[in-house]
Amino acid sequence: MALFGFVSVKRLLLEMAQHHSVRVVLDLAVKALEVSSGVALVRIWLLEQSDRCVDCRFASRCGDKERCLHLMASAGRSLHGDVTWEHLDGTFSRFPLGIGKVGQIAQEGKPVEIIDVEPDSPWVSAPDWIRREHIQSFAGQPLICRDEVLGVLSVFTRETLEQGAIDMLRMVADHLAYAIANARAFETITRLKQQIELENAYLREEINEAQSFRGIIGESQGIEQIRKLIHMVGPTDANVLVYGESGTGKEMIAREIHNHSARSSRPMIKINCSAIPRELFESEFFGHTRGAFTGAIKNRIGFFQAADGGTLFLDEVGEIPIALQSKLLRVLQEGEYKRVGEDIIRKVDVRIISATNQNLVAAIQAGQFREDLYYRLQVFPLDVPPLRERKGDIPLLANHFIKLSSQKLNRPEIRLNGIHMQTLVEHDWPGNIRELQNIIERIVITSQPDQVLQELLSPKAEKEAKNAPDTRPERKRLLTEKEFRELEVANMQEALRRSNWKIYGPRGAAELLAVNPTTLISRLKKLNIHKPD
Repeated sequence: MALFGFVSVKRLLLEMAQHHSVRVVLDLAVKALEVSSGVALVRIWLLEQSDRCVDCRFASRCGDKERCLHLMASAGRSLHGDVTWEHLDGTFSRFPLGIGKVGQIAQEGKPVEIIDVEPDSPWVSAPDWIRREHIQSFAGQPLICRDEVLGVLSVFTRETLEQGAIDMLRMVADHLAYAIANARAFETITRLKQQIELENAYLREEINEAQSFRGIIGESQGIEQIRKLIHMVGPTDANVLVYGESGTGKEMIAREIHNHSARSSRPMIKINCSAIPRELFESEFFGHTRGAFTGAIKNRIGFFQAADGGTLFLDEVGEIPIALQSKLLRVLQEGEYKRVGEDIIRKVDVRIISATNQNLVAAIQAGQFREDLYYRLQVFPLDVPPLRERKGDIPLLANHFIKLSSQKLNRPEIRLNGIHMQTLVEHDWPGNIRELQNIIERIVITSQPDQVLQELLSPKAEKEAKNAPDTRPERKRLLTEKEFRELEVANMQEALRRSNWKIYGPRGAAELLAVNPTTLISRLKKLNIHKPD
């Protein structure tokens, strides 16, 4: 009796050619072959990078620690009880090249057919299993496409293999090899397409902004020291942690480090860690498969895959939830990750540059940040000085922002006189470079530098504000923590009310409170402040 019917094999070959997923092709092949009445077990191994050398039972006999055969698909059923063999782990989940019949087939690229299996033969790894399952024959076919061995297809049968079945199996192996190669090519194209789309979505705005700066602007001692450090650490692959107040230009520093590295031709992907909802962190970082959760209607690559070969910039890294920091640490240590809803381990090559305005040491002591992750990120710390400590750079920055804003807003360039510049230099700039850029944009829009500076930056106005009578009720005692939080909530709610819940931009709540918009969003989340319906 023929093990493999011609009609069923023909249907299998047609179906394999139609699928663009390697996993689907492999599962389709083993399940289609396993349904034949005389088949006990069908397995497919593919040549992949070695990943379990330390725990592999064949480690001492393995001559190639770079690649080995990975069990990728399995189907079969025992004669005893309701036992199936679909698992991909266990003793024979890996075979080195040249070891065992499977390794021999892959190394030599030649099929092996054993018509009458003797349980006590030297090549048999599990003689008790052979006896218990009444195994009669074994056939192993190399999966070869364009003279390259991709893996091995093996079949154990409870009926004696005839020549017709062997020929049919060889035909299946040939078509399977090409189906695997085509599916891999399609997956590569799809992955690259998704990566390009993701890069475009993430980088379009950042690239335009980065090109407008054309390097770090400033001649102060602090900036010169930053330049020296960038030239020192940029060409390495060391992880860098950039410290600085909000608005000091930490992203620009990160971009300069990236531009001075061997990765400069690859993308630098920016992640604002404070703007990602807690429940979406893992999906955003590592991607997800279709159906992994409600709303996951298609496969999606994450930040790490988008930045593969390049740099990942983790802005406000202190906002990463403590529960997810262990998964980030694993990527940094092993260079491996899994998509949400997927068991496949993926490799990634990414350099990490982080930034924070928080005291991470205090966060560690408070149990809000992992100490081991901190040391992984802070291989090379870099402090960015606030604008009030580099006031000599303010005229250079102001003139740059005038040119930039004029081009961006299609307005004529404004010339600031000495008094204007002096006013800018004397201001403390709690919002740093971002605040200066916003003020310059307002000057360019209105073409009235005197009025803008008088309203917002005039030392006289500041002095008058300081000397104005304090209408707040006098406090005769210290506030408790609860009272302080209630006051903070009330202050934020008042700013939101005045700005009509506008957070970004001129007259937004962030500007009224003189904080970074993303920092304000993070505080609103922590304090559970929501816009009323």
